[in-house]
Amino acid sequence: MVFQVSAKTSPNGVNHSIRMLIVEDEESYREPLAYRFCREGYEVLTAASGDQGLDIFLNNTIDIAILDVMLPGLDGLSLCKAIRKQSHIPIIVVSAKGSELDKVLGLELGADDYVTKPYSFRELLARVHAVLRRHGFSTNAETASDASLAFQEQTGIKPLLSNDSSDNQVVLEYGNIRLDAARHIVAVRGQDVPFPLKEFELLEYLMRHKGLVVTRAKLIERIWGADYVGDTKTLDVHIKRIRAKIELNSSRPQYITTVRGLGYRFDLPQSQE
Repeated sequence: MVFQVSAKTSPNGVNHSIRMLIVEDEESYREPLAYRFCREGYEVLTAASGDQGLDIFLNNTIDIAILDVMLPGLDGLSLCKAIRKQSHIPIIVVSAKGSELDKVLGLELGADDYVTKPYSFRELLARVHAVLRRHGFSTNAETASDASLAFQEQTGIKPLLSNDSSDNQVVLEYGNIRLDAARHIVAVRGQDVPFPLKEFELLEYLMRHKGLVVTRAKLIERIWGADYVGDTKTLDVHIKRIRAKIELNSSRPQYITTVRGLGYRFDLPQSQE
């Protein structure tokens, strides 16, 4: 999916959206990055392999590229070299390899910057802004709210409002689940069940937004922090543990359901609505 939600001023003074290409084979990095850059106002195209990334580059107007080094098929450095032969767009290479030799090689092949994993999103965003400025582009920070609105319109995901009435509730009780936020206690079918902090925070957040789809990226941002860029499977593991504690049959969950391609939703079982 492509989001056109930002603006840039190009060297010739023409305003149009900043189109970013992210080539990353690890979904746990690719998915959160695409989401966060869309929210920052960028139009994002993604690829899971070097060959796919090159194909997207050749068939689209790309303004900036973020390339992982370790890619299936055409590796990131070879992709960087191929792009540089045809274009002078800003390129940021990302890799778990942080040796000086690796960085020098990446820069010599045409990369504008080299970022070592793990990194924070803020660091990567700052580097993106820096290379764009060096190439004569200026991002428009005032379009952030427009970006958020466009993201909601194109995905159909409703914003999670901080003034929701449930935000002020100390005790949340739905069906057979009772969560006491002040005392950090969860009771399931009348029995207290121990919940580690992250599991408790996840369950509380989902219960406070009952009936709404909460994206994976949103859950990670709220529970693990805005700077978290890591394995999103961590979220899945925590959800699995929560289901094992609150569901009668965790393989057929009724309270926490998965919305494929988006995230999770807390619902009441039909028999208890």
